[in-house]
Amino acid sequence: MNPLYRNDRPGQMPRSWYVASGGPAEERAALEGERRCDVAIVGAGFTGLWAALTAARAGLDVVVLDAHRAGFGASGRNGGQVGSGFNKGQLWLEQRLGESPARQLWDLAEEAKRQLRDFCAEHAPEARYLPGVVHGAYSEKEAAGDRAEAEHLSRAYGYDAVRPLGRDEIRGIVRTDAYHGGTYDSGAGHLHPLRYARALARAAEAAGATIHELTEVTKVEPGQPAVLHTPGGRVTADHVILAGNGYLPGIMPEVAERVMPINSFIAATEPLGERWREVLAEDIAVADSRFVVNYYRMTEDRRFLFGGRESYSIGFPTDITTKLRQRMEELFPQLKGTRIDNVWGGTLGITMTRLPALQRIGPNILSGAGFSGHGVALSGMAGKVMAEAVAGQAGRFDTFSRLPVPSFPGGARYRAPLLTLAMTWFSLRDRLGI
Repeated sequence: MNPLYRNDRPGQMPRSWYVASGGPAEERAALEGERRCDVAIVGAGFTGLWAALTAARAGLDVVVLDAHRAGFGASGRNGGQVGSGFNKGQLWLEQRLGESPARQLWDLAEEAKRQLRDFCAEHAPEARYLPGVVHGAYSEKEAAGDRAEAEHLSRAYGYDAVRPLGRDEIRGIVRTDAYHGGTYDSGAGHLHPLRYARALARAAEAAGATIHELTEVTKVEPGQPAVLHTPGGRVTADHVILAGNGYLPGIMPEVAERVMPINSFIAATEPLGERWREVLAEDIAVADSRFVVNYYRMTEDRRFLFGGRESYSIGFPTDITTKLRQRMEELFPQLKGTRIDNVWGGTLGITMTRLPALQRIGPNILSGAGFSGHGVALSGMAGKVMAEAVAGQAGRFDTFSRLPVPSFPGGARYRAPLLTLAMTWFSLRDRLGI
């Protein structure tokens, strides 16, 4: 079933804390009739909007098409954590790609964070970017791995913003007995993702891009130029950028072979007032080493946002709250009985290696997807380098596309059952602590 509509109605955002606190939303007209442009972009999330902003600033005529609204998908629903690097550490990347390519990728990831911070400072102070992300390790072995990675980043990359945490240190910051250690990254951070996405859309339009909402792309006809078909018209474009991530319908099998949609869920509690310090000693975000990761932080009005992933079908479960509450209270018994005011879900794209898949589908068709829960900064950089490639500067796109992202065995047809088996196994390992 089309992931665009399996869990959502056209243009209707979920009842999330982000929507409730995001302020008024602009509504943009659907495409009607024929349109010719330099660059057509499918998807108005972080990737597509950064591509639009970059291309429009370069003087290109840009049209963005989204089946719902700008920021509707994962970009407006995620945990808001702005992480450093990639889902795989630099040691892992160096072993597989070599030191020079790994360093180039690290530099891109660092620029991705700077790009986000600078944009928020100038255009989206309401997104409230704040520094500080803790990674919690459930075992001594995982804590040792975190420590080795932090020491390597300091020694080889001069990155001193991340420091190892011992058992007592992490428990002084994150009020749970679950973690044996971890890291504190002051160069990472967190923000209100929907406000950020909406500000990106406004900036792209101010630069000259056109955004059409409620406009699903039903077919991409390759060629020079390419033709994008929608229910109300067509767009003829010299270049196409696919930026639908987990919401991209099956219009390009080359993307579906590498990117799998999977669901993530978040709960927002009632405001905790000063009780929030019983959970976190600082206003930081946290993610941990579970394969089915727990991620959480406080909101500006001191609600606890707690997220986790444990749904392997495209449809949302009928009861989202129970499992989220169970996971939250296992980590933080002090929150037992706390009222939950909102729960919501969203669809993201993951890959076999949990690394982004930047692909050249054809001479004039590029795709960026599969950020695997680590995309708040990286997806924006992916959009930027794809726009650079369209404008004739493909070097950084080529660097990004070196990340090892194999196809799922059996392609799109077998990716879901195989991933379900794998995720079930890792979920069992998480519960058993092995």
